[in-house]
Amino acid sequence: MNHISEIMTVGVPVTDQDRAVAFYTETLGFEVLMDAPLPQFGGRWIVVAPAGSAGSIALVPAGEGNPAGVDTGIRMASPDAKAAHQHFLDAGVDTDELLEWPGVPPMFSLRDPDGNRLYISQA
Repeated sequence: MNHISEIMTVGVPVTDQDRAVAFYTETLGFEVLMDAPLPQFGGRWIVVAPAGSAGSIALVPAGEGNPAGVDTGIRMASPDAKAAHQHFLDAGVDTDELLEWPGVPPMFSLRDPDGNRLYISQA
């Protein structure tokens, strides 16, 4: 019997939840799926995702043992990585170079305002 059926949400530690929501919605184009007070957690439970995505990101309060500024390992998809790369550069996002290797989809990484690294690959 398989007790786990999918990966739903990955937590990303942030130091300012309002700033993070603005970045993930206004800059990355995500939607807010949930924003609920959670005082015992030290902030709010905020979940964001691209429209129609099965996976999501929880913007969780950073703290001792859960610092911001990490390599999240999160790989996101874009239908046109080259255009997305230019868009984020133009928007002033901390974006690394576009990697284009034969036989491999174009990809790059970027960082949110807390320095959390995210990856984008053409799909």
